[in-house]
Amino acid sequence: MSSLFVRNLIFQSNNLGKESDLLLTFNATVPGVGDHSPVVWRVSTFGKEGTYQMKATYRSQLAFTKPQVEDGNIVGAAAAVNVNVSQQTNLTQASSVFRFSAPVDGTAGYLKATNDTGTNQGLAIGFQAVNESFPTPMLYFNEVRDESYVTAQFTPRLHAYVTSDYKETQILTGEIQSPLLWNEDLAALAETTTWNLTWDGNTGYYKITQA
Repeated sequence: MSSLFVRNLIFQSNNLGKESDLLLTFNATVPGVGDHSPVVWRVSTFGKEGTYQMKATYRSQLAFTKPQVEDGNIVGAAAAVNVNVSQQTNLTQASSVFRFSAPVDGTAGYLKATNDTGTNQGLAIGFQAVNESFPTPMLYFNEVRDESYVTAQFTPRLHAYVTSDYKETQILTGEIQSPLLWNEDLAALAETTTWNLTWDGNTGYYKITQA
């Protein structure tokens, strides 16, 4: 088991020049098995004038969840279990109660969850933040068939976009139309980093640079 780590990210602007929404989401494609979609992690509005800041904290304790989905947004979890890389778990259902089994050793380098509920289910991979009641979802697996499984070789690569009309915990079923502005492997960063969001009024281009 690798040591857990925390990454504190601070995104800031000063007189940006244009009101803009910054969206954070984790990498859309990971090696493994299962049809999956990224989930919006954070969305924050940065004003045209003045100083604005968004703080986001990631913790490397991964988890599988049986997410509760409403109108394309993950609003909770019917069951969850913390897992480490190279572990696997099974989801079962008794009456209306879902439960994940205690994780056991699995395929090296991968996370794995098997659906043993008797019907198709959605599953999600997230991270368990301190003092949160259920994990923060990062990837959503839709309609996992009974007795089927999902696997993932997950790297916490965070993507940032300036875009609009998205909400936190929204499942992204299509490509974000805005250009990818920034992406970093969180494992490679220092524990706390600060990033400046700027906009060039002449070119219309945004930029994120480390402070």
